[in-house]
Amino acid sequence: MLIRSLTLTTLLAIAGPLLAADGDSPLDMDKGRSRPLIVIAPSTVDPTWVSLKKSLDEPANRKEFTDRNMVLYTVLNLMGQREGKDLGPQDTAALIRSLKLGAGAKTKVILVGKDGEKKIEQSDAVDLKTIFKTVDELPPTEKEATVPTPPPVTEAAPEKGAKGTKPGKPAKPAKPPEMPDD
Repeated sequence: MLIRSLTLTTLLAIAGPLLAADGDSPLDMDKGRSRPLIVIAPSTVDPTWVSLKKSLDEPANRKEFTDRNMVLYTVLNLMGQREGKDLGPQDTAALIRSLKLGAGAKTKVILVGKDGEKKIEQSDAVDLKTIFKTVDELPPTEKEATVPTPPPVTEAAPEKGAKGTKPGKPAKPAKPPEMPDD
């Protein structure tokens, strides 16, 4: 019995992180709904980030940004945010992992489409107009990509012919099988 428990514990310890890594990125919730713009910078005073933030603070650019269904993710000093709200350390790590970036200390600006694919990945200064132009040039199928909504669940109506019948008793739970001793 002890050997089985240790084997199971070892398998779960090894497979747990691998299974958790599948689809745990914050980008997954935006897939089909919006276009994430991700800025990864080593510090908050990085010139690329400062110029992009200054451009986004202008009302006309902010309106164009929201009109194109875009959301802003930032990872500054390994602290992640989505639209100004903090992400937890696991979510930040999952975001970086999902982008499959190589090692480097340069600032990266990445635009991800509604389909979840990278549209722009640059390590140098990026102009907001270039990003908007890229979004506008996307094929119509990507522009209209949305997450399909599941069909509504309908409950079966009770039969009308079963007049005066009582509902049945719930069944007793089955007894678990006995485990053999080792």
